[in-house]
Amino acid sequence: MSLSRKNNSFSEAMSAKVIKPDELEEKVAELRGRGKTIATLNGSFDLMHAGHLEMIYQASRQADVLILALNTDRSIQQYKSPLRPIIPLEYRLRMMAALEMVDFVTWFDETDPRQILSRIKPDVHVNGAEYGEDCIEAETVRSFGGKIHIVSLIPGLSTSQIIKKVVETCV
Repeated sequence: MSLSRKNNSFSEAMSAKVIKPDELEEKVAELRGRGKTIATLNGSFDLMHAGHLEMIYQASRQADVLILALNTDRSIQQYKSPLRPIIPLEYRLRMMAALEMVDFVTWFDETDPRQILSRIKPDVHVNGAEYGEDCIEAETVRSFGGKIHIVSLIPGLSTSQIIKKVVETCV
């Protein structure tokens, strides 16, 4: 999706790629009506790093449209740590929307993405190798004919490892 760069603030320009959760089915129906295939990728994407970019790039190659779904701050606190995320949802949405390879970005408040995936019904759902083909999303995605695509991780790159290194460096 091409963004107009004239007379827009960064926030306004990025909002063109944000789908509010209550508008998701309508947007998906519009895309399907135009014959588009849809890939999904989800996660917290807190402290963006090269591993995230590789995964997003690989996801963008799986279908005509990539919808990236971000965990809300509350859901990240539930499944990672009360001290996370480092970057609030509002800014993570903007960062993801700024990436040319991301067509749309949305968010979900659950700790796992099965509910939002059942609303999107992607042709392909992308996940990291640490979750594998039998990830928690697999049954949901396959139930409507979708496929799981696994992306190999870049060793040594994770937000948790980056945070650990920063803490060690500051001590």
